[in-house]
Amino acid sequence: MNGAEAHLTPLTARLLVRLVAADGEAVPARQLYRDVWQPTAELPRQDLRGRNEVQKRILELRRALDLAGPGLGARIVRTAQLPTARGVESSYQLVLATEELDSAEFTQLVGGALRAAPASAVRLLAEALRLWRGRPLAEAHGEAFAAGPVRRLTQLRETARRELIAGHSALGRYDLALPVAEQTARERPDDPEAAAALTRLHARLRERHGDELLRHTLRGLRVDVVVVRGDLFDQEDANLVVGFSDTFDTSADDVVISRESVQGQLVERLFEGRHRLLDDGLRRGLKEVTPLVTESVQAKRRGRRTRYPVGTAVAVPLGARRVFALAYSRLGNDLRARSAPADLRLSLERLWPAVAVHGLFKPVAIPLIGAGLARVVELDRTQLLLLIVETFTESLRDDPAVSPELRVVIRADELERTDLPAVEAFLRDMDERSAIPPTQAS
Repeated sequence: MNGAEAHLTPLTARLLVRLVAADGEAVPARQLYRDVWQPTAELPRQDLRGRNEVQKRILELRRALDLAGPGLGARIVRTAQLPTARGVESSYQLVLATEELDSAEFTQLVGGALRAAPASAVRLLAEALRLWRGRPLAEAHGEAFAAGPVRRLTQLRETARRELIAGHSALGRYDLALPVAEQTARERPDDPEAAAALTRLHARLRERHGDELLRHTLRGLRVDVVVVRGDLFDQEDANLVVGFSDTFDTSADDVVISRESVQGQLVERLFEGRHRLLDDGLRRGLKEVTPLVTESVQAKRRGRRTRYPVGTAVAVPLGARRVFALAYSRLGNDLRARSAPADLRLSLERLWPAVAVHGLFKPVAIPLIGAGLARVVELDRTQLLLLIVETFTESLRDDPAVSPELRVVIRADELERTDLPAVEAFLRDMDERSAIPPTQAS
């Protein structure tokens, strides 16, 4: 009572359980003696002896309850006189408020949850299940008088767990429903309903991830590194990074720019095929950049002739988000784009500060840059992905607010040649080595 511990002898504990099992009804002393002591033979003066034994245990129980507050014992364990065929007989009754008896409070909470909306039901059910500690009425487990209450409470617990799973699922919190379903399936290995519920939850969790292949939350920061299978231009909630050459050409004529390249798709899919709309955005951004050189017509007959430094990143507005045009290759006068690992690293290192300044703190999506026509052949796809992730995480040392999420988008045909477990291992190792200083994570 009230958090105070009371130590009862085994017989007194069984007597208490018997009164709890009576569910508020008065139990005659003769019945209590028969159920708790279970005498095997009738002895002389058995009724008197039994009544005395019961009274001694009732006194012990009341004294134990008085430790939580004077007078509690008499208030909770009531004595009544019941008329019987043998005359008036003493009986005992447990009188408790709902909050004073775990089983009663458990029953009330579950009953309330069954009538409540999902958010309230989840709260009530979680509170009810926290009251559950081992088997109900364990001191009288297997006794006939306890069988009914034990069965009722056990069934109610299964209802509570089933409804808690349903409530979490209705709220979209399949991650919170999963531990409940797993515990149920462990405890009831032969229950097909429990197994089916767990299977459904696993399927829901997989659906929730969709094309997401990896997600790692960086320690100490609210920043996620995510790898998804799909199309860069389907990432409608994110800023996009698109690789360019140093001349920032936009006309996808299959001579200077391939229509199949990310640049070519950018014009078609986000600028309605009108490359001049993209040109206007690039022109405004490049006003702040000093060109390296302008080629002559004789030296470069096709495409643009003004060259900008490798690593130039231009933020082009696109509604409420940005497209970051990143020059990471050089377009030769033979119209072949060339880049090297050092060029790619430099470009990525310069990209992330630009994202921090112009990215409106939105997720940033980037393809497996370097794997296309720029031909960074020295690095395989796993190394390219690691380079993207590494430069992004290093940038967080200088500015933890670059972006809430780095999302690397991999095409289905690239996935087979990309070792994602190696990327996950890199991120875990980075956390373990505290690569991002704690002082930057505040």
